[in-house]
Amino acid sequence: MRTFSSAFKVGLLLLVALVGGWFLYRAIVQRAGGSRGYRVYALFRDATGLVPRSRVTLAGIPVGAIQSIRLQDGLARVDILVNRDVELFEEATVSRRSASLLGEYILVLAPGTTGTRRLVDGDRLRVLQEGTSTDDILNNVGAISLRVRQIVDRVGDVFGNDEGRRQMADALRNLQEITAEVNRTIHANTDVITHAIRNADNIVAQGGPDVRAILSNVRDATGRVDHLVADNQAGISDTLANVNQTVRNANAASQDLREALRHIESITAGIDRGEGTAGRLVRDDALIDEVQGIAEGVNDFIGPLTRLQTIVGLRAEYNFLSNGLKSYFEIRLQPREDRYYLLELIDDNRGLVERSSTVITSTNPNDPPAWRRTEERTYRSLRFTLQYARRIGPATFRFGIRESTGGVGVDFHLFRDRFELRNDVFDFSTSALPRLRVAAAVEFVRHMWIIGGVDDILNPRRDLFLGAMLRFNDEDLRSILPFAGGLAGGLR
Repeated sequence: MRTFSSAFKVGLLLLVALVGGWFLYRAIVQRAGGSRGYRVYALFRDATGLVPRSRVTLAGIPVGAIQSIRLQDGLARVDILVNRDVELFEEATVSRRSASLLGEYILVLAPGTTGTRRLVDGDRLRVLQEGTSTDDILNNVGAISLRVRQIVDRVGDVFGNDEGRRQMADALRNLQEITAEVNRTIHANTDVITHAIRNADNIVAQGGPDVRAILSNVRDATGRVDHLVADNQAGISDTLANVNQTVRNANAASQDLREALRHIESITAGIDRGEGTAGRLVRDDALIDEVQGIAEGVNDFIGPLTRLQTIVGLRAEYNFLSNGLKSYFEIRLQPREDRYYLLELIDDNRGLVERSSTVITSTNPNDPPAWRRTEERTYRSLRFTLQYARRIGPATFRFGIRESTGGVGVDFHLFRDRFELRNDVFDFSTSALPRLRVAAAVEFVRHMWIIGGVDDILNPRRDLFLGAMLRFNDEDLRSILPFAGGLAGGLR
């Protein structure tokens, strides 16, 4: 009867705690529900690298997060939760930017023109800048390489075959024939040229005075030119030096261009023949398949890391009956939305239980001849949890090691995952019945939880507890996970 009364009191206390927690949750949600922000969405052709809870920034400052990603009319619909104090207008712009070498992307907002219509909850961001992907860059490089190869092929077609050499020989032959024809024409008109020279001599003889006057004028003019040149000798020297330097630079550039064309022709010919690394990459199908396999392997390694969520939890609980404080450090490695790996370190005030048994004999006729006395001592100890969790609908099922013993658990999520009902069964060997723990947790503000419940319900060591928890997504921890193995090896 006394056991039933204790169990009834514990159940009644848990019921009162749950009802009080529910009314507290409703009051807090009604008061703070409007302060989280408002939702807008955008339609992307490609949402690669974007995952729920990714950052959304404005001027480099986080102002929100991606709430969900789903398919709509053949496009990726990305719902964004923006802080209520951030104003977005009708011409607001959203762009997808790379945030790390691991392929992680974030969204960057531009507020638009002040004075236009302000966006409200449920509006769409219509101005997108999706950025250039790696495939676009590779396609552009391929197009440029193809154009260079076509130019080199044309140069080779003109000068590098028998037809080009034949045309060059024909041009030289035509020049030789023209020179010979000019020479024959001069010989055939020798008399005419002699008569023209005689006439010129007569003209010079008759116009001697005029010629002397002209020569005098020319002498004066050259004297003035000489004085002008002397006065501007420095400027003319600089100009001539610049002209000479320009001619030398042009000659050097033409030589470099010819040398570059010869190198390009040699390289493209070698690539055509399959020589060198580039030639093997173009011609060797096995090498191409190997490179493609390596690229796919790298993508298979990096892809899960970009989706991995590292959720850190810090929790403290006060046990009323044992008058002790129990502390938790929790890490959830969540590669997908419906599963995660749970790691916990627990500083438990009753983590280690020692029992001793003594047999006592008596000769007193009023006492039994022998009886057994059992003593139990509890010590504070550090325990750990390692479990795999899988969510199906509103329930999450867990199994593995719970507080250094085998155990299973199931959690129920309600009210958009802001209320959790946790149930754990573990430690099947310490007492006659396994250890059953039931707890309820409420997120009263973002990342902050209140938790309370009953521990070890099935055994006399049952206890009531109440505590608080901080839980958040640590993106920096995710970025160092690929190097954690090498760091651990170096420390050894």
